[in-house]
Amino acid sequence: MDTRNRTAPLVDSSACLCRVNRSSAAAAARRLPASKACVQPSLRASIHPLKPKASPRPGDRSRGGQCPLLPGLPDDLAIACLIRVPRADHWKLRLVCRRWCRLLAGNYFYGLRRRLGLAEQWVYAVRRDGKDGHVSWDVLDPCRGAWRALPPLPQEYAGADGFGCAVLGGCHLYLLGGADPRRGGAMRRVVFYSARSNRWHRAPDMLRRRQCFGTCVIGNRLYVAGGESGGGGGLRSAEVFDPAKNRWSFVAEMAAAMVPFLSAVHGGRWYVKGLGAQQEVLSQAYSPETDSWSVVLDGRVTGWRSPSACLGGRIYAADCKDGCRLRTYDDAADAWTTCVDSKQHRGSSQAAEAAAIVVLHGRLCVVRNDMSVSAVDVAAGAGNLQGWETLAGKAHAKSFVTGLLSNLAGRGRAKNHILHCQVLEA
Repeated sequence: MDTRNRTAPLVDSSACLCRVNRSSAAAAARRLPASKACVQPSLRASIHPLKPKASPRPGDRSRGGQCPLLPGLPDDLAIACLIRVPRADHWKLRLVCRRWCRLLAGNYFYGLRRRLGLAEQWVYAVRRDGKDGHVSWDVLDPCRGAWRALPPLPQEYAGADGFGCAVLGGCHLYLLGGADPRRGGAMRRVVFYSARSNRWHRAPDMLRRRQCFGTCVIGNRLYVAGGESGGGGGLRSAEVFDPAKNRWSFVAEMAAAMVPFLSAVHGGRWYVKGLGAQQEVLSQAYSPETDSWSVVLDGRVTGWRSPSACLGGRIYAADCKDGCRLRTYDDAADAWTTCVDSKQHRGSSQAAEAAAIVVLHGRLCVVRNDMSVSAVDVAAGAGNLQGWETLAGKAHAKSFVTGLLSNLAGRGRAKNHILHCQVLEA
């Protein structure tokens, strides 16, 4: 992501800063059948109108009194053109003029892209360097098939450990809690990155200090539970963050204190699996409707031991270390069954280990520690090898035998360890 984009203004998730006049917005809605009006009840022409040095000719101004977005075109047609520019080039649009920058800084522009099906999904990976332990993050544009390093994370998370990560609203990436690398102990701090403004923002701190805890999103609300406070003991408390109210509140406590290492949302319930106070394996489920926790002992959690994701109402998990074979949970049989197999396994080295599974444009994407990404269309069927596609990484060129020899020679250790992987849309 180019550093020239640092002048983009902050984004208020509850306000529209598109600075488009009312007549232009109405005309855009008429020319684009699938679009809707701006969510704001009142839409002013501009809070800070531009002051050109020389007064333009009367024909060069739009009906709202401002210079047109594109000379010679009404603003509604100009917006219809700009929303079709690829996301990778949006930073260039912001450099054209102040009015373009204001348009791209508001929710109207990206909300219109989303309603018309033009929004693009990118994969973001937060990883730790295997040599110095430094935490950084990268982004993958599936259309270009290559990872790009992003500017440094906020200072408090450049060396943190045990922090949580979640996405709200489809475009806000939250980092929360974790062990403070400077002062020691757990943190309450919460920050989030907006894919629309390309900037980091502060959010209200959590109510309790936590590290190594579980996170999930249900109904656009962020839940955290369990973990450690830094004093050596486990936590039973759980909290929820409501972005509409911009505040945290406690929910029901867990049935037992635990440090989760697996977490997934399925069927409207949050399932967590982790270690208890005596290092025993525990599994619990939280129901937001009843605000209660319950111990789970069914086949869903007993056979669950790898990264997972939900798609189409079903939960999928890696059935091998490299994630080239996936399985799904069958509610009727109360058991996990293999659903897709690429038949092209990459070995059992740490570098080829599947670190996360995410959903990207209706497909499951397996992200490995060597930054290779494989996507599969589970709807294509178990025996359809054409459903697999390599989106990024050079690991697909390495055969199983080559990977095995590298592992025996000691070169199979991962140079990077992916901590979190999420998908943001803009």
